[in-house]
Amino acid sequence: MDDQRSAATAKDDHRERQRQKVLQGNLRSTVFWLALPVLTEQLFSLCVGLYDTFLAGRISAEATSAIGLGAYIGWFVSLVLGLVSVGTTALVSRLWGQGDFENANEILNRSLLMSSLLGVMLFGVMRLFAPQVANLINMQGEANEIAVKYLQIDAISYLFMGVTITGAAALRGAGNMKVPMAILASVSVVNIVASTCYVYGFGPWSPLGVNGIVLGTVTARVCGAFLMLIVLFRGSGGLQLALNQMKLRGQGSRRVLRVGAPAAADGAIMWMGHFLFLMIIGRLGTGESGQESFESPYFAAHIIGIQIEAITYLPAVAWGIAASTLTGQSLGYQNTSRAFRAGLEAALQCCLLGVVITIAFFTQSELIYKTMHESPAVHDVGIPAFRMVALFQIPLIISIVLQSALRGAGDTRLPAILNAISTFGLRLPLAWYFGKHLGWGLFGAWIGMCGDMFGRGLFMALRYLFGRWTATRV
Repeated sequence: MDDQRSAATAKDDHRERQRQKVLQGNLRSTVFWLALPVLTEQLFSLCVGLYDTFLAGRISAEATSAIGLGAYIGWFVSLVLGLVSVGTTALVSRLWGQGDFENANEILNRSLLMSSLLGVMLFGVMRLFAPQVANLINMQGEANEIAVKYLQIDAISYLFMGVTITGAAALRGAGNMKVPMAILASVSVVNIVASTCYVYGFGPWSPLGVNGIVLGTVTARVCGAFLMLIVLFRGSGGLQLALNQMKLRGQGSRRVLRVGAPAAADGAIMWMGHFLFLMIIGRLGTGESGQESFESPYFAAHIIGIQIEAITYLPAVAWGIAASTLTGQSLGYQNTSRAFRAGLEAALQCCLLGVVITIAFFTQSELIYKTMHESPAVHDVGIPAFRMVALFQIPLIISIVLQSALRGAGDTRLPAILNAISTFGLRLPLAWYFGKHLGWGLFGAWIGMCGDMFGRGLFMALRYLFGRWTATRV
């Protein structure tokens, strides 16, 4: 009995030391060391996206288009799950800052149940409506068949994504970045190995082509969910599975949804705008009937550019998560000055990395496209457009990092409105006018994307600097 008490006391002491390090340690180093594990995890994820695109580029343009559409839908699923995960991070971090570990654990368990139910719903929707999704993008013939099958297989993984995403959100809210990193990095390694084996065949198994890519994704996501459940079953830093706390009703669930609902609405609106943008891309270089869209190189060039741009997006997410954790815990600790400075420090650190990325994108765009795809037509339309996008990476970083900091404080409503204005007031009209109406192709469509990134960065900076978000109640 004494040994058990000593072990429990040691765990409590370690948890408190880690909490105080986040709340009172040097801000610059705290931001960096919180972001670094997430950055490592994101780099593994980036490798998966690039490798899947590389594999598809060796199969066909239709395969590249299919995995690109699958990536967009997977992004949408993660945004819908943000209905739970964003609220989870905000509440767990705020409660952790207050030292209220019991209620933080209750939030974890309620969130796991809600996200699992969302996963079941998303699975059913995609299994039913995958053909309609492919038709909306103007996919025809073989491209349509490949994409529909890809989406329906990928939907299986939605049953498991909620557990991984929500578990990681709770752990990060508690300042534990290393465990989610280890789990999600393992998922990435499994994904690459499994996809390679499925695509090219292994032992008695025949090559599966593009279906092997998506089966690798499903295999990895299932493994990730089980790893997360094992970690939470054993307990990690005070967060642990508790079946008696898995309830839909109650104040905890309402608080999660109150914070997460605007963020999920923001994500859904933004994704809708991006999907409409993708529809514009799918119709570039076609006549009024749009019957030849996938004989054109625009869609494949767009998918490659978006996958490469993740080199900026994923580090911004890493520093954004660090800012979110620090902001929420500092507000819970009633240190509004540290909460405010945390977002600015995270944005500064990531922008320094963004300068390097901007230079690399601009100078190496030709090498990037020639490595990722074999078609000269894809190179011709993709390279000049990508050089333009390279110049807008800093505003992209600012928007992602500062919005994450605002979400950590529970400020999700006004940023959602600002994002909608930027998406529907800048990205879509400019993309249609320059890309389709003037016939400037991918370069013209990406003028809209660049305008959106600039507008979003400006809006989030103004909200962060002049808004009264530190008084947000969660």
